[in-house]
Amino acid sequence: MTGRVDVDVAGGRLATFRLGAQQPDAPLVLAIHGITSSSRNWVAVARALGDRAALIAVDLRGRAASNQLPEPFGIDAHVRDMVAVLDAFGLHSAVVAGHSLGAYVAARLATLHPQRVRRLVLVDGGLSVPVPEGVDLQRLTAAFLGPALARLDMTFPDVAAYRDWWAQHPALASADVAPADLLQYAAHDLVGAPPRLRSSVNPEAVRDDALDLFHTTDARQAHCPSQLLCAPRGMVDDPNPVQPMALAQSWVDADPGQRRAIQVPDVNHYTIALGAGGARAVAGAIADAVSA
Repeated sequence: MTGRVDVDVAGGRLATFRLGAQQPDAPLVLAIHGITSSSRNWVAVARALGDRAALIAVDLRGRAASNQLPEPFGIDAHVRDMVAVLDAFGLHSAVVAGHSLGAYVAARLATLHPQRVRRLVLVDGGLSVPVPEGVDLQRLTAAFLGPALARLDMTFPDVAAYRDWWAQHPALASADVAPADLLQYAAHDLVGAPPRLRSSVNPEAVRDDALDLFHTTDARQAHCPSQLLCAPRGMVDDPNPVQPMALAQSWVDADPGQRRAIQVPDVNHYTIALGAGGARAVAGAIADAVSA
């Protein structure tokens, strides 16, 4: 079940959706999606959580039901929006989960507003990978995001065609993503009218957010109890993880009392949240954070 609550933010209203547990007293966890994704990234995780917690899953500005929100974009703009969401739900101090870009937003939120974040659950994101000097960051971003970025220029005759496009994405083609979840993920992203439906994602938001990733502080600056879940495979199911375990371990070693990192087996950057196995692991980490 989902319940929508729109939150007043700079420039308009940000869409949020309650996913999972419906009991009025269920713990609420702020859930922040990735750079070209939406709140529906968390559907499988919410199902795996069952009655242990409810997710307040946002559509970041420039995406899905929040795609009409104007600039500024970038990590700090998202942090300001997340503070507004916490305020709207009366969450003085919350468990915050973030996937990919969302992990960097969550970490930055914990750094700038430490009193608002009780624990962090970082899902295949949050630690910046060093970039060699002189690299063209825009080209690097385009290469890194791959098919997910290319789809922003595409149109689709109907929702089924868009779902089929996602089903053939290299990261999802042989994955354990429930067909109904993939359909919901695709449908929530589309805007326009047949036969020229297109992704709701604002390319300007993606550009600004991606470039910001190379300059913002990351989870190394956050000093609350934190767990990082890493996928062994990358954006297109390739053997180049977004968060290498060596990087994650160095982060843990810098503050072992507060930090933990695990590698979730048999997942890639997408299926660590969208797939059944990955969703169970993420749900377990969130449940542990809530009950701590």
